[in-house]
Amino acid sequence: MLPRAFPTEFTPKLISVLREGYNTARLRADMTAGLTVAIVALPLSMALGIASGATPDKGLITAVVAGLLISALGGSRVQIGGPTGAFVVIVFNVIAQHGYDGLVLATLLAGIILALAGYMRLGGLVRFIPHPVVTGFTAGIAVIIASSQVKDFLGLRITAVPADFLAKWAAYLEAIETISPLTIAIGVAGLATIIILRKMAPRIPGFLVSVVLASVVVAAFALPVDTIGSRFPHMATGVPMPHLPDFSTEKVRQVLPSAFTIAFLAGIESLLSAVVADGMTGFRHRSNQEMVGQGVANFASAMFGGLPATGAIARTATNIKAGGRSPVAGISHAVFILLFILFGSKLMAFVPMAALAAILFIVAWGMSEYRHFLGYLRMPNGDRLVLLLTFGLTVLVDLTVAIGVGVTLASLIFMARMSSTVEFGTGFDTEDEDLHQRDTIPPGVEVFRMSGPFFFGVVGGLMDTFRAMSQQPRAIILRMRLVPMIDASGATALERLVDEATRAGIHVILSGVQPQPQEMLRRVHLSPDGKRIRFADDFAAALRLAE
Repeated sequence: MLPRAFPTEFTPKLISVLREGYNTARLRADMTAGLTVAIVALPLSMALGIASGATPDKGLITAVVAGLLISALGGSRVQIGGPTGAFVVIVFNVIAQHGYDGLVLATLLAGIILALAGYMRLGGLVRFIPHPVVTGFTAGIAVIIASSQVKDFLGLRITAVPADFLAKWAAYLEAIETISPLTIAIGVAGLATIIILRKMAPRIPGFLVSVVLASVVVAAFALPVDTIGSRFPHMATGVPMPHLPDFSTEKVRQVLPSAFTIAFLAGIESLLSAVVADGMTGFRHRSNQEMVGQGVANFASAMFGGLPATGAIARTATNIKAGGRSPVAGISHAVFILLFILFGSKLMAFVPMAALAAILFIVAWGMSEYRHFLGYLRMPNGDRLVLLLTFGLTVLVDLTVAIGVGVTLASLIFMARMSSTVEFGTGFDTEDEDLHQRDTIPPGVEVFRMSGPFFFGVVGGLMDTFRAMSQQPRAIILRMRLVPMIDASGATALERLVDEATRAGIHVILSGVQPQPQEMLRRVHLSPDGKRIRFADDFAAALRLAE
């Protein structure tokens, strides 16, 4: 038994598993699952490394370093980490703007941001990101990934493919006459192999089979198509030594926005993957420790010159289906990929680029979540607008802009909807048990009722109602039993109402105030001191005070 050295909230799941007791049978099951996931992750990591504008070895190093640490230090029993399609767009853009050193620095900073967010217990906030925003930028990333692979799938001869979406397709159309039928045949064959195996024999790793078959055919017949070896003739092999990237204050300032975007995506993807895994296994992840584990993993990946990493939903599901039930499975998957890097990395040179493009087409299709996308198009106009705007900005402008605009617009729409549910009125609730007290209101007393959260989006309604009184009363009763919360703007608006009423010689009585509104009012010095304002437990008590 291991000693309990950490609070449970920040205890890696690996430690919890070891405390429970770990035996040979569980080790065998986890290693079998780890090998299965490694077979899936191997070609995928290479493909994602290339699609990100880096080299395939960078994808493999990320799968090893980050994959091992996400499993060892994360808050999920079965999470599998590594490079994912969600990062392709942001990584490609960072490399284009700041070079690969800039990406490494951004990844390192993102790791620090993630770890701090975890220790600040911000893991639970990810669930407040609106689903139309997530679906919009995920579908947009899928379109960009698929678009980026058209050149390799068709064998187009283009010296430099533009990064901009529209310019990219214009370049494709200009080079359409350079299509290579042989390259297309290899790509289509790889695509068909993956699809057929998924339908007919889902337990067989379609990605690996597709890549191996294509590589064997290309090597055996010396086919004149692009391969990893021809595209990256000087690709490094083995595992590099860890080192800190070169940085300066100016460089940090330049890449910091990208670092926040990487951290945001890593947090969302990892916690979404952990939630899916919980649903498949019945376990519960620790969101804050998962963020910490992701942070350490990204920091370490940057130290080894790797890419950003996060939890991968598809690989995590593969792990679960293969029998993985502890972080040892994820650690094993990283070890198996490491063994390939050490003893088989030279074989990568034979892999045709068209075969990797076929894999990324499948990845893009899976990321598109087209069913959810079409489902949101049937939602109210506000949700459709958020979805389409986030999707369009991701594809045509920038992922960082898309997320910022999407979250802001969704928040504004939500606040507008919430403000429509808040009511200010005079009189009584028809469901009130004290309806008979309508006739017992003392002369010169006005009664107002508030219902719903009183936040900055609705404060104007309170002052409008107050100023619309035809005659000045001697006292106002403000019924707040149905107000669950008040924000700073709401508290300030109530303070302003009380000040105006006091200057006019009007007494203000609040009835049925709940604990959170009481605390907020205390902070703006609206305590029940009997001078500016009075509190009553219920409406009957408020009437007695008014008399």
